[in-house]
Amino acid sequence: MFQSIITSGVTPANFFICLGVALVLGLIVALVHKKTSRASSGFVTTLAILPMLVAMAIMLVNGNLGAGVATVGVFSLVRFRSIPGNSRSILSIFFAMAIGLAVGTGYVAFAAIFTAIVSAIIAFLKYVNFGENNSFNKKLAILIPEDLDYTEMFDDIFKIYTKKHKLIKTKTTNMGSMFELTYDIETKNKINEKDFIDKIRVKNGNLKVALSHPMIEEEL
Repeated sequence: MFQSIITSGVTPANFFICLGVALVLGLIVALVHKKTSRASSGFVTTLAILPMLVAMAIMLVNGNLGAGVATVGVFSLVRFRSIPGNSRSILSIFFAMAIGLAVGTGYVAFAAIFTAIVSAIIAFLKYVNFGENNSFNKKLAILIPEDLDYTEMFDDIFKIYTKKHKLIKTKTTNMGSMFELTYDIETKNKINEKDFIDKIRVKNGNLKVALSHPMIEEEL
């Protein structure tokens, strides 16, 4: 079952079989990534095509050690290009490359089973929110005049609308005439966000208030 279909060199038959399998498995990787992460259409398309490109390269260098080392160098460049993205994007790139390596050496059944197992694991971990920090579910930024004592200024409001809060950053802005306070907060269930913000605006002189979800790394 796990034997390579490329036993005595690349033939037209196993060439098209490998490319077809690589395309199908690449589409699966792209679909899994799209369903479990935010991604641009260009990046999703890249994931769909990448296994085919890797499989093609491996079939071309089959049996040539020097060319194989050069190909590893090219893969290193791919990894270098992927560094600005988040870890989820890098995982998908390596997932697609691993499939291409397996298919390019003729192990199409192995690649198919590997794709199914890893895709199921990724989907399950996403479903159970594995690794996500749910202690604080919102970020709150409040602008106040620099002459106000902000130490316990909003505690009475937080007591009504949040389960817990934590001041994580204080910085001056507007040439030092104002402070910008940033809190991590866990809101109570089904709060009225407009009322929450309105009560804060009464205390900060109707200056800027921003309530948002925690920052998410951008996709490639």
